[in-house]
Amino acid sequence: MNKIIPLILFLTAVLNLSAQPKGFAKCEGKNILDGDGKILLLKGTNLGNWLNPEGYMFKFKNTNSFRLIDNTIKELIGADETRKFWKEFRDNYVTKEDIRFLKSIGVNHLRVPFNFKLFLVEDHPQIFLEEGFRRLDDVIKWCREENVYVILDLHAAPGGQTGDNIDDSWSYPFIYENEDAQQTTIALWKKLAKRYKDEKIVLGYDLLNEPIPHYYDNKEELNKLLEPLYKKITLAIRTVDKNHIIFLGGAQWDTNFKVFGKPFDSNLAYSFHKYWMPPVQGEIQEYLNFREKYDVPIWMGESGENENAWVDSFRVLLDKNNIGWSFWPYKKMDSSRGFVTFPETNEWKQIAAFAEAPKKNFEETRKAKPSREVVKKALSDLIQNIKFFNCTKNEDYIKALGFQLK
Repeated sequence: MNKIIPLILFLTAVLNLSAQPKGFAKCEGKNILDGDGKILLLKGTNLGNWLNPEGYMFKFKNTNSFRLIDNTIKELIGADETRKFWKEFRDNYVTKEDIRFLKSIGVNHLRVPFNFKLFLVEDHPQIFLEEGFRRLDDVIKWCREENVYVILDLHAAPGGQTGDNIDDSWSYPFIYENEDAQQTTIALWKKLAKRYKDEKIVLGYDLLNEPIPHYYDNKEELNKLLEPLYKKITLAIRTVDKNHIIFLGGAQWDTNFKVFGKPFDSNLAYSFHKYWMPPVQGEIQEYLNFREKYDVPIWMGESGENENAWVDSFRVLLDKNNIGWSFWPYKKMDSSRGFVTFPETNEWKQIAAFAEAPKKNFEETRKAKPSREVVKKALSDLIQNIKFFNCTKNEDYIKALGFQLK
């Protein structure tokens, strides 16, 4: 028996090693090739709300960015307990069990959105934090074990690339006009690239999520600043990492490719997002034309939040046109529009009501609070419910994406 155990461990290690890509994934013409040189059609999901919480995922409305959610929880339990809460939340929202499940149904890559505030101090950007790096280390390790590719996505950049809740910023995309914000972003990407330059399971880097919304009067001026910023970030990354794919999202929520000129790097892929439109050829033709014109890969980095029939139709359209995709999101509270879901408890509804209640001063804040017992139970139940084994699988949604529960 003692001889058998080491043999089993050795064989397991060999099998895990053989499952890993031999080389780095790369762009070749219109295709992405995996580490073994085979065409890779990306099919996956986004680990949204884990490293960049969004209010609607918590059933909040106006309390819709990470800093606003964080402030709400601090008002309920204080700063010290809130730090403990977020640690437990991140410990349990995505785990190796989640990654193992996704692999089992056929997912071949994951997009991991993250907030820069987990990596450095906003008011002291020269101070880096270990939290964000440790979380990425974990998910990359789990994905390496399951042979699932990882795309790192800077969802909330210093200065803000959208100026809205999704980038947890200050109501304007200051990054394009502020050199400090640009240099902080460049420093972060360079540090990430240096850390993961040898990780072959990392497919690449999605530099900025959904830059420059449509509603700014000066959006055309901002659009002109996007590709130059991409070039700066890419140049810095290439000083430490010449292997990983770099993904560039178009302006106006990753829909506008007119901001791009001829590819400026030999290993670029271009990302578009599409929500709430008819799932027909005309909606994606401009991206196909771009792919044809420049002989580069395109990737649909986000879509979803829709009925299963729509999800199925759009997924079929993308597959027909050999476009890889990553639907949003993986996990969501009380929703059929994701791979798995967990319940919204009665106590959590009281938390949501507090989050949305008018609180002009400290007195109003105190009066709006649920009881301590309700708050404690709401937060404790949330931590338990988000664990993979307590989640419910949305089988029809999974089937709509062409995956199959085992």
